[in-house]
Amino acid sequence: MIVRPVRSSDLPALIDLARSTGTGLTTLPANEERLTHRVGWAEKTFRGDAGRGDADYLFVLENDEGRVVGISAIAGAVGLREPWYNFRVGLTVSASQELNIYREIPTLFLANDLTGNSELCSLFLHADYRTGLNGRMLAKARLLFIAEFPQLFGNKIIAEMRGVSNDAGRSPFWESLGRHFFKMEFSQADYLTGVGNKAFIAELMPKFPLYSCFLSEDARNVIGKVHPDTEPALSMLKSEGFSYQGYVDIFDAGPAVECETSKIRAVRDSEALVLAIGTPGDDATPFLIHNRKRDDCRITAAPARLAAGTLVVDPLTAKRLQLIAGDQVRAVPLSAARESK
Repeated sequence: MIVRPVRSSDLPALIDLARSTGTGLTTLPANEERLTHRVGWAEKTFRGDAGRGDADYLFVLENDEGRVVGISAIAGAVGLREPWYNFRVGLTVSASQELNIYREIPTLFLANDLTGNSELCSLFLHADYRTGLNGRMLAKARLLFIAEFPQLFGNKIIAEMRGVSNDAGRSPFWESLGRHFFKMEFSQADYLTGVGNKAFIAELMPKFPLYSCFLSEDARNVIGKVHPDTEPALSMLKSEGFSYQGYVDIFDAGPAVECETSKIRAVRDSEALVLAIGTPGDDATPFLIHNRKRDDCRITAAPARLAAGTLVVDPLTAKRLQLIAGDQVRAVPLSAARESK
């Protein structure tokens, strides 16, 4: 398996993947025109022809037979071309000494506070390939790319996690709040956002603080919670240093997690090494390995062994990276010490 930049020839596979994501993955709509535009823009981005506010680094996971089975992306900066909205979960205190009443009410404030940060987005792996190292490699490859090219990204990286919805795509938070203002299904609002029609959010979303006590109990219970299918991705990001700081999605209330770029484990701990080809040995550790290229980027995960400034990998790994012995790589152990292997 390798992670590489998307190409125009990948479009049919991307459309198939988008159709299988269900609701909640806003940045990967099953819209051929939109995906065609996005792939073309990603190719331009990898060539260095897009500013940070427009940059869209779109990666695919490809197996050894050339089949595209997953996708992930990094947005160079959010909110610099069109508004970026979240709810900030704050607190409103109501108190009366005379009546001996004191109440703390979680309150939602519409905010643009995350504007300008880079974003991890569009993570999806085909169900048949959710085994072994595939999921971690697809998700974490982006972090190693950021480690190699930190000048392309902001000082903070964010990731919006999919919120709670049922098998029919019904979101309790949306049913209790969004539906009253937008008069449409959650899936339709999610789709419109994904294809770039975001003006309706600013036009219809309430600008005043929203007291959570006015929401249904089901809606209150999912604020800041992720969809069960998203739990592994959230755990992975936490192991890399990401944390929830009180911002949630305005549609499904899924949490936004964030980390200063320099403090992300894969960024902080990665090393530039010389590639050696051989037998890593029985004590080899799974490493995430990047060929240090941008447009011709190749990233893979494989058993490897550190030895005096070199990284020893087997011939197949070198072939996947399109490198020979003596070439430079950037590498980091695939898993944090506290992360389950």
